Parts: sequence; structure tokens; C-alpha cells
Amino acid sequence: MICAIDATHDRNLRSWVESANTADTEFPIQNLPFGVFQRSGSSDAPRIGVAIGDQILDLAACCTLGLLAALPESLQVACAAPTLNALMAMGKTASFPLRHHLSQLLRTGQEPLAASQILIPRTDVQMQLPATIGDYTDFYASIFHATNVGKLFRPDNPLLPNYQHVPIAYHGRASSIVPSGTPIQRPSGQQKRPEDKAPNFGPSQMLDYELEVGCFVGMGNVLGEAIALTQAEDHLFGLCLVNDWSARDIQAWEYQPLGPFLGKSFATTISPWVVTMEALAPFRGSAFTRTSDAPETLPYLTDSVNQAQGGIALTLEVFLTSAQMRQAGIAPLCLSRSPFQQMYWTVAQMLTHHTSNGCNLRPGDLLASGTVSGADAGTQGCLLEITQRGKQLLTLPTGEVRSFLQTGDEITFRGYCDRQGYPRIGFGECRGQVIS
Repeated sequence: MICAIDATHDRNLRSWVESANTADTEFPIQNLPFGVFQRSGSSDAPRIGVAIGDQILDLAACCTLGLLAALPESLQVACAAPTLNALMAMGKTASFPLRHHLSQLLRTGQEPLAASQILIPRTDVQMQLPATIGDYTDFYASIFHATNVGKLFRPDNPLLPNYQHVPIAYHGRASSIVPSGTPIQRPSGQQKRPEDKAPNFGPSQMLDYELEVGCFVGMGNVLGEAIALTQAEDHLFGLCLVNDWSARDIQAWEYQPLGPFLGKSFATTISPWVVTMEALAPFRGSAFTRTSDAPETLPYLTDSVNQAQGGIALTLEVFLTSAQMRQAGIAPLCLSRSPFQQMYWTVAQMLTHHTSNGCNLRPGDLLASGTVSGADAGTQGCLLEITQRGKQLLTLPTGEVRSFLQTGDEITFRGYCDRQGYPRIGFGECRGQVIS
């Protein structure tokens, strides 16, 4: 069931945390995303927090002070855990009442006497991965990205025949998922250009980013038990931003016949805040509208509610700064702005297809959308598309040019949902700097 709009989304709500009431905040009281933090320089165990303005609400401290006493004991225990897995596993029967309770706790006029003991400035913490990620699956859900990339390699037949029938994906490497801000080392691997007689081994010269959206699994499913599309939303906890770093030269040589491997597994960066499906309720809309000549979607991937409300009005932005730009104090260059609502497959369809063979998903598993690219110029979600595999150089404000990423380049993703009648909510940043 898709979450409904309720009192927690009221545009008139204000918080006693004043920074949550400013027009430019990503984290107003209507958002309340979850993350895991550790005090900078502390050896204390990580804690679950909720972003509110420029502060973090410490849920473990709230439990200790009895501020969550109205909630079931099992939910309080999950809030005091060092990762979000236990909370995710409880599904919407936990995340829904917790959201409402926190919304009440943070509203103007509800400031507790112990306010100073439950808030921590976001500048005073180190964000961690929000969950223990057991498995990571990366989809290929943008038909525009698939077509653009296909044209580079198969100009006469860019879109493979199965694309409009089945959500394509590969199983990624969960162990190399890192939180925003983690430095990225350039991978080495086998490469073979068309003009080379034999492959060589060395550092990738075609390092790229991929703008993606990640979805954390909430409740899992039993091995052998598929999740119907009508039930898929009940198994989705929330969204984050994902940079699936890609070594295009390594990838091009190794991907046939089994698909991505070492060109992808060296690093994947995710944003630390998970925006819940409940928070996204005002920003739901229609799924991608297929053309009249598109093949009919199979019944297990078809549902009228998913078609009417399965889309999410999420705008994604990519920024690049080079070492020279930072030294000169030049603002980051916006490379693209992409609409997530134009994805060919919805997050619910991705989850349903993933379990259609009986594959068991577990709380904290991460599903990524694949590169988010739109139909228009300026919406391409990777350098492979923007530079046409290096043929059209990108010029930076310093006069530097790029075909792919160079040492010192920093890529930052940002995302926000914006709809008339509701406050804009943000996702924070997904950032990584290439250090070698």
C-alpha cells in the first residue's frame, strides 16, 4: 500500500528546532529522515538519529529519557540499536507510529525540558552507513540511459529486445558500499581498446560516476515466497542517493558475457540519510507513461495503483569541483539535473521482479535504480553520456577539460522533492573525491 498524506505533511507545521523552519532547509519537520551517526572523535557506539534542520535528534537519548515511552517496547529497542536494520524489519507498523510520535515531539510548543540532551549539531558528528547492507542489487531502470548508452555501442540497435519487458539488474558488491565523504581510489584492471592487439593492466583512465537512487528494503520475505506488486510498497523503507562509481574501460572489456564485475565493485557511495516512504507521500505521482508501440507489461508487473502513484517527483542534481576550482574558490559546476519520475520501472516493480523467482530480500538490503537520465538535454546522469564516451569534452570554469574524472575531482549528488502546497524536502548530499 502506498503511504497516504496525513497530518505530518501539513505545510503549516513548525518545529521548536528553529533551523528546521527556514526556507532553505533540507530537513523540515515534514521530512524526518533516519540515519546513523557517531560523535566526531568519540569511541561511543553509533546511534540512530533523525535529521531536523541543522541538528540530529538522538533516538537512543530519547529512549533513555523516556521520550519514546508511549511507543511499544520492541520499537523503543529498535530505536536504541546501532543500525536501522531492526527498525526496517518491523515495517510500516513501526515506521508509521514512530514518524507521528516524532512529529509531535518536535513541533513548536512541545519542546521537552531535556531538549539539550537529545539534540546534536550535524557538524559535530561522523555519519555512518545507515544499515548493515547484506545484499546490493543495481538496476538499469532508465530507458533514456539505456538508449543513450546503447547508441554508443550499437547505433543501429541501441535498446536490447528484453529491456521493455523485464527490469534488468546485476548483483553488486555490498562490502564496498561507503558513506558520503569517503575518498575514492582509482581502480586498476584489465582494459583493451579496439585498436589494441591484447589487453593491458593498469589504472582506469575512464573513471565515471552514475547518478542513482537507492531504496532500502524494510520487511523481508521468506525464501521461495514472491512479493506481489500490490504488496511491494509494504516492503520498502525509504530512499537515499547512490553513486555507483564505474571504470568504463575496465567495464567495457569484462562485461561480456556475464555483465559488470571489477569495473563496478571498487566503490559505491550512498548518502547517509534515508527519506522514508511516509515522508514521500505528497510527492507521489504517475509512473512512466509508455509509448503506444511499447510491449504490454506482464501481469505480475502491472497494477493500476502503481501506474497512478508509483512515480516519485524527485529531482536529482550532479555537481563537480576540480582541485583547481576549489583552490580558486569557484563554486561547483552543475553537470545535470534529472527527473526520477521518468524511470521506466518503479521501485515497487523492481522489488517485485527481484522476488518473483522466490529470492529472499532482507531488512537493510539495498536496491539501486541504475543511472537516472531523462529525455532532455542536461538530464544525463553520467559522463559516459554527457561526453559521448569522451568524444565531446566537458569544459570547466577554470578552462580545464574532462572526458572522464581526474584525480582531485569531487562529485556531489543532491536530491529534493518539491510540489506546490508542501514544503520542499531534501536528501542531503552524496559526495566522493577521487584521490588517486
